[in-house]
Amino acid sequence: MRAEIPTPPAARPHSRSRVVKSNRRQMLLFAALTVILTIATVWGSRIWLNSETLTFAVGDASGPEARFAAKLATVLKATNSRLHLKIVANPDGAKALAQFDRKQADLAVLRTDAKVPPRARAIAILERDVVLLISPAGKKIKSLAELKKKKIAVVADADSGAAFVRGLLDISDDPAAASRLQMAPPNSGFDKLLASGGYGAVIAIAPASRMLRDKSFEQNARRGGFTLNAIGESKALVRRHPGTTEETLSAGVLSSTPAIPQEDLETVGLQWLLVAQSRLSTAIAGNLARAIYENKGELALENGFASRIEPASTDKDAFIVAHQGAADYLNDDTKSFIDRYSDLAYLGAGVLSIIGSLFIALYTKVTRIAPEKASELATAILDIGERMEHATSMEALDALQDELETVLRGAVIGLRDGTISTDGLDTFKLGYEFVRDELGMRRESLKRHTGHDDKVVIVKTAQSA
Repeated sequence: MRAEIPTPPAARPHSRSRVVKSNRRQMLLFAALTVILTIATVWGSRIWLNSETLTFAVGDASGPEARFAAKLATVLKATNSRLHLKIVANPDGAKALAQFDRKQADLAVLRTDAKVPPRARAIAILERDVVLLISPAGKKIKSLAELKKKKIAVVADADSGAAFVRGLLDISDDPAAASRLQMAPPNSGFDKLLASGGYGAVIAIAPASRMLRDKSFEQNARRGGFTLNAIGESKALVRRHPGTTEETLSAGVLSSTPAIPQEDLETVGLQWLLVAQSRLSTAIAGNLARAIYENKGELALENGFASRIEPASTDKDAFIVAHQGAADYLNDDTKSFIDRYSDLAYLGAGVLSIIGSLFIALYTKVTRIAPEKASELATAILDIGERMEHATSMEALDALQDELETVLRGAVIGLRDGTISTDGLDTFKLGYEFVRDELGMRRESLKRHTGHDDKVVIVKTAQSA
């Protein structure tokens, strides 16, 4: 009695199932990691694109420029702007502009009679200084030529006011001429300066916003009066002195009772500008302009400075050309995110593509369980063929036939889910067909010898492909 050939346990399909589950888990893990990395990249890029710290050079820490810079820094923080200010104080405004000129600061405030750095671009007009020509009551000054013959007191916040008036009137530096123009003593009223034996004229230079709040004009007018004169040569002065602007004082703007001036009056003035380096990006300058113009009320100082912020001139022939970012905002020509960052978007897409490729390579080459080659399954098929030689019953052949079909079914499923590669598929196919045909021949041989005890000898012939 011949023993049946036992069939090995069908462990291979279970092993392949575990491979499929493991690969699926790894694919899900890597997909999740790719999404997380993409989100982190986009978030980091957003911060990198929009976050910027700007250095703001100012003069004396108690001066209007420094206090305006502090207010602007507060506004940027309160509005959750990506812009941040680093305020650097200097002994005076001239040294602050020198720091700006050396490219050690991104922002500064200047008055247009100062030496303008060539790379300065205007963001906004913060204030206007107006020149007032004042003479004793009833004594009008008809021309600048007449004015230059008088002893003049200059009322201004800094000594630069006297230098501006000297240049405006073309007064020479010789001692005799220079002695006729002096800075007025602090806290001197017009009535004292214009008293008999004093000055023949007073030129006051002060911010327009402060003049609107100043009650001293009305008080001086009531005590003894003075005459506010128009500067008839204002147009010629503006042409000769770049940075000087034409200004008009409306009737009654300085005092309503009595009305000062009595009618609209022409004079000249200067502008206080917030300037930025020309190299500052358009997007950053535009964001800064937006923050200033949309929060003007919060930027005004207690003394009125920056209480009437105006747009910078976008004309190409302006004394200081507006920064392109500010001009785009004022002209409502700001670029969309896609327009602004289209080039960067292409670069970002390339970076993400590289990241994805690295993850795929890591998945397929390092951590992913490698698929089994189809040629390796031919070993299992040949093992079935060898055991077929010892099968002496139809039941044993049926078991081998089932095992062969199981191998075939596993190969088809593996090719579908990727756990088996097509490498050596022709070899597998040839082995399967050979063993299948041999099983058929063995089955027919057993049928012919049914009932005989003689040992069956089967001669195997390999069919040529």
